[in-house]
Amino acid sequence: MTVTDLTAVVTGAASRRGIGRATAQALAAAGWTVAVLDLDEAGAKDTADEIADRHGVQAFGLACDVTDEGSVAAAVDTLAADAPAVGALVNNAGITSPTRFLDVDGGEWDRIFAVNVRGAYNITRRLVPGMAERGFGRVVFLSSVSAERGGGVFGGVAYSAAKAAQLGFARALAREVGPLGVTVNSVAPGLIDTDITGDALQGERKEALIAGIPVGRNGRVADVADLITYLCRVESGYITGATYDVNGGSHIH
Repeated sequence: MTVTDLTAVVTGAASRRGIGRATAQALAAAGWTVAVLDLDEAGAKDTADEIADRHGVQAFGLACDVTDEGSVAAAVDTLAADAPAVGALVNNAGITSPTRFLDVDGGEWDRIFAVNVRGAYNITRRLVPGMAERGFGRVVFLSSVSAERGGGVFGGVAYSAAKAAQLGFARALAREVGPLGVTVNSVAPGLIDTDITGDALQGERKEALIAGIPVGRNGRVADVADLITYLCRVESGYITGATYDVNGGSHIH
């Protein structure tokens, strides 16, 4: 089996400066057919068109709200009809929240968990059974350094808790589906230059944060995308249940 025979699904991959879009590009460069799922249908289609033009692979851009089981089912059904079998899933869709715990209300807490945790469940639950049946699959969760160090950069308690839930989800799933040829890993990015962090990283605050990073710079989306693509390779089948820090050494422990 080669990745050129398979589809990689990346959720939340329409944002121009996002990790998801960079990951979709990197997977396409490695030969995967790519499916971009996003709330922003126009953005998803734009990303898919760009990928197809640049890399000469099939690419699909589909509207999908990962928090809605019906929306997820519709997107997966479309892929089942039109695309090669799904061999990789990158659970990238997520939202952040800087709200302090003493200020966060139940509605915001539920919203953060709905996208980051329930959303990951909805799409993973739909796609992993097919991977297990075929005897091959790669699942990667986009967690965060906030899950490991307890917030402190941009994310508050709700975000850190949700991203930590992803780590437990990934590890337990890795144990269950490992014998079936499916690996499950997590990537925990630190300070990455994206639409989420870009505007917040200005002047003295940016200098102070970068001063604490041993490699002397903030991260780039390609730094994360390249690692995800590596974890999705056929040859990476002995790596599972792991969490990879991508933070320039800023939280060495």
